[in-house]
Formats: sequence, structure tokens, C-alpha cells
Amino acid sequence: MRVLGLDVGSKTVGVALSDELGWTAQGLKTLKINEEKQEFGFEEIGQLINEYQVDKVVIGLPKNMNGTIGPRGEASQKFAAEVEGRFAVPTVLWDERLTTMAAERVLLEADVSRKKRKKVIDKMAAVMILQGFLDSQK
Repeated sequence: MRVLGLDVGSKTVGVALSDELGWTAQGLKTLKINEEKQEFGFEEIGQLINEYQVDKVVIGLPKNMNGTIGPRGEASQKFAAEVEGRFAVPTVLWDERLTTMAAERVLLEADVSRKKRKKVIDKMAAVMILQGFLDSQK
């Protein structure tokens, strides 16, 4: 059972994939999207779902620190509904509070340059979202 993890932003979507046993998450890629132009990368996501025979998609749900859902959270909910509708695969919205900050901290501790951090931060956040979900399933 493979699970795809997505960290959806307004300009990029970080993508992570589980191993076949659903134990570990690995970063796959970062998709460039353009929310303003209604370009969300669904074609590429569909290709990944088919290529890796994905059974479930976990999408980060950015909640406010008080637990409420703001505009970014609503965008993630719409994204999840679109993924389910297009690809007939179940989605799970996963609380992603602080994952991007945690990913940034890991990259800083690894002494990754600012330029390189910018390229991998969303993919790393997707890994943290997916790994959190996978760990909760054990």
C-alpha cells in the first residue's frame, strides 16, 4: 500500500511517497503550480498516482495555532476534494502545523545553503506530513 503525501502551497506542491509497506516517507519532488492561473499540477499528481499505484493521498492541512481553519486550510480542503474527484483515491487531511518550520530547522542544522533550502523545503515538509500520518497508523 503506497501513500502519497502533499504539502500544498500557492506556488509549489511538495510531494513525498511511502515505501510499499507504508513505514517510511521519502521526498519525491516539488511541483511548480500557479494558484492565480488555476494551475494546480493535477496532471502530474495523476501520473504519480498511476505510476506508483497509490492507494491514499495525505494532504497537509494548515490550521491556525488555535485550531481554526483559515484561507490556506480551505484551499487544502478544496485541493483534497479535487484529488478525490479526479482520481477516485481517498484523501486524508493531516494537521501540518509547524511542519515547514520543522523542515527549515532540520535543513539549517544540516548547514544547507539558503538557495538549496528553498528548492527542497516543500518536499521535506511533505515528508514530515506523510511520516506523521504513517506513524499514527502503527
